[in-house]
Amino acid sequence: MTFTVTVRNHMMIAHSFTGESFGPAQRLHGATFIVDATFAAAELDPDGVVVDIGHAAVTLAEITGSLTYRNLDEDPEFGDANTTTEVLCKVIADRLADRIADGSRASGQRVQSITVTLHESHIAWASYSRSL
Repeated sequence: MTFTVTVRNHMMIAHSFTGESFGPAQRLHGATFIVDATFAAAELDPDGVVVDIGHAAVTLAEITGSLTYRNLDEDPEFGDANTTTEVLCKVIADRLADRIADGSRASGQRVQSITVTLHESHIAWASYSRSL
């Protein structure tokens, strides 16, 4: 059995894509995402939680806040990579994992995995899951 806790935030970014398969999305455009971060653990901690929801929510807000209202094409961190929904899921999941590992915010000693889902609309979304 696995316990999960999910917190939600949102972000608004600008970007463009390289590659014929992206059609008109090759031009600069905006995207608004609802971002869900799910923390999973096989066992609860001594307080009976997977992760402190308050800390997880603040940490997710900090991460999405660092990306929002920015043109990701201009961010050297992304280089020439297409900042697809899938790529952004991984970036956010990795940043959350780093915060858990260093104990700075989203404390959760028993968290075993994180799944980040970015909802582009009510009919399309992508997810990335990683172990800790």
